[in-house]
Amino acid sequence: MTFGRLERTKGAQPMSDINVTPLVDVMLVLVVIFIITAPLLASTIRLDLPKTDAARVVDTPRFVTLVVDQSGQAFLNDKPIALEELARQLTQTASRNPDTEVQLRADEAVPYGKVVEVMGVAQKAGLSRIGFVAEPAPAAALAAPAGR
Repeated sequence: MTFGRLERTKGAQPMSDINVTPLVDVMLVLVVIFIITAPLLASTIRLDLPKTDAARVVDTPRFVTLVVDQSGQAFLNDKPIALEELARQLTQTASRNPDTEVQLRADEAVPYGKVVEVMGVAQKAGLSRIGFVAEPAPAAALAAPAGR
């Protein structure tokens, strides 16, 4: 029988690595705080701008309303207008602000050709932003199948 030494297990060693999880948590919270507060700080700059006669207030409209009724009559900003005069007025509007939007309202009964003709006048005048205005459908019509 051999008697040997009993093996001893080593005790817990001190941890030499840094636990970065709390550090990452704090950094993420700081990033969120900076993301939220940075735009607020940039928009609070107060300025007293100098005055000059050359500066003027731009009062050109951002859109014009063009209506075509059942008879095919065109209306520019609720005033009846002939197509030749419409072309001239839209050309003046485009020369002042080429980004002006034309809000086109056409009756259901107006032939498609007439709507395209009015659109062509606006595009020739230099206004390429055309918005079609429509009314929302009633809820009962939305529930009906499309093919009927």
